[in-house]
Amino acid sequence: MEQVDDKKIFKSGTTTIGLVCKDGIVLAADKRATGGYPPMVMDRKAEKIHLLTDNVATTIAGNVADIQRTLKMLRAELKLKTLRTKRDPSVKEISSLLAMITYESIRRFSPLIAISAFVVGGKDSKGLWLYWVFPDGTLSEYTDYVADGSGSVIALGVLEDSYKKDMTIEEGIKLGVRAVSAAMKRDTCSGSGIDVVVIDKDGARKVVSDEVKEVLVKKE
Repeated sequence: MEQVDDKKIFKSGTTTIGLVCKDGIVLAADKRATGGYPPMVMDRKAEKIHLLTDNVATTIAGNVADIQRTLKMLRAELKLKTLRTKRDPSVKEISSLLAMITYESIRRFSPLIAISAFVVGGKDSKGLWLYWVFPDGTLSEYTDYVADGSGSVIALGVLEDSYKKDMTIEEGIKLGVRAVSAAMKRDTCSGSGIDVVVIDKDGARKVVSDEVKEVLVKKE
């Protein structure tokens, strides 16, 4: 079989983070999608945070085609599971199913490696939860924060310095925006704006652009 040059494989970068607050979960991500080698900006309005249920959302990172396939499979499986069990799946059940699909995808025989990673945040009857699904299918639970993508090292520096236990959602939004913003200044594959999704007692909701802009203006 002809060996595939890894420089020709679709490359992508991003910065996504998840924060555990005392009254909810905050997910934040940039909006730039890149591809090719060297990386080129393909989309400046990419949606990198997706709602899986009314109470659970996930950030995405990796190859777009693999991510789209994985999310379609996950949503279909969740519908079947809900019909069979007559109840909503827990955050851990959703994350475990996502990890299993990711595990199977990266081990599928193909000249192009299926690379995708997810930060899942949500609430269920047992509380608030934050999980990270690594590209190899590993599932890890976090009780504070996690960052993923090419700009994650920069974002983690901000989180390490400023994260506090028992932060409010408002404080979490500000920190999440600041962490992604810092990554956007140094990581060329991250940029073009920031999305924030909050999961609290009222469910999952996207923070409107004006709220994000207000946080950035106050910071500056």
